[in-house]
Amino acid sequence: MRYLKNEKLNTKEVELLLSKKLGAEVKIISSDPLGGGCINNASKIDTNAGTFFLKWNHDCEANIFLREAESLEELRKAASGQLCVPKVFAAKKVGSTPGFLVLEYLNPGYANDNSDELLGQGLAIIHKCSADKFGFNADNYCGATPQNNSWKNNWAEFFGENRLRFLLELIQKERPLPSSEVKTYDQLLKKIPVLVPEESSPSLIHGDLWSGNYMHTVNGPALIDPASYYADREMEMGIMTLFGGFSQRFYDAYNSVFPLPHDWEDRNLLYQLYHVLNHYYLFGGGYRSQALQIAKKYI
Repeated sequence: MRYLKNEKLNTKEVELLLSKKLGAEVKIISSDPLGGGCINNASKIDTNAGTFFLKWNHDCEANIFLREAESLEELRKAASGQLCVPKVFAAKKVGSTPGFLVLEYLNPGYANDNSDELLGQGLAIIHKCSADKFGFNADNYCGATPQNNSWKNNWAEFFGENRLRFLLELIQKERPLPSSEVKTYDQLLKKIPVLVPEESSPSLIHGDLWSGNYMHTVNGPALIDPASYYADREMEMGIMTLFGGFSQRFYDAYNSVFPLPHDWEDRNLLYQLYHVLNHYYLFGGGYRSQALQIAKKYI
């Protein structure tokens, strides 16, 4: 029995699922570890059927790779070839052995000098993909944090209940806030219906799009590590502007395809709040005071 380094991932399981997907026996020839991930192990694997990207973990939610696979498949379909999204070849739950995800391997590099424009245009095309309601066909994860994606008819309810209140309840179990801060968030939640647009339309979003979750490849910019659902597309801009990494050329190209509302920046901090709270939930520290300042701004 052969194993990849770290956490004893049995390569036989990877080979079996790849063989089933491709309809022919697949054997792993070599594996090279890849850096850059802060949660999972990752490798480039060479097989008799080609090269793939493999990531795995055993210390995570059992279905996290299945949920990520669903997001990738939804994004890939919506992108319609206008933006790279890696194809899913196999996904396994965590059990007695680590869970894993096998994806198309994307060769890093630059196809041309228009990567920012291609990323902006491609994301706008994805955001044009709509649904009847806000949510997704399954709950998933933003990083390691559970997300409640149960369908809602209006954006105010989804953002207030499925995102802010749900996350605040998680926080109270792990890093309890003082009653005065809880009161502030309760006040904010009551105001959500007047703070967000009444006529929001559901758009498919990446859900965790910061500079570390897209990459430049020889075939153009690519989206990776999604936490997708159907949301007001301004939600996407919350995480994107929180840490930066997107040029004016990106925004100009995005707006040339699907212009943002003229007042979207008025709500940008509000959508950043979800991700700041998530960072407090995951890491603690100064994110707590940062989140509280944002909440007070809107009440």
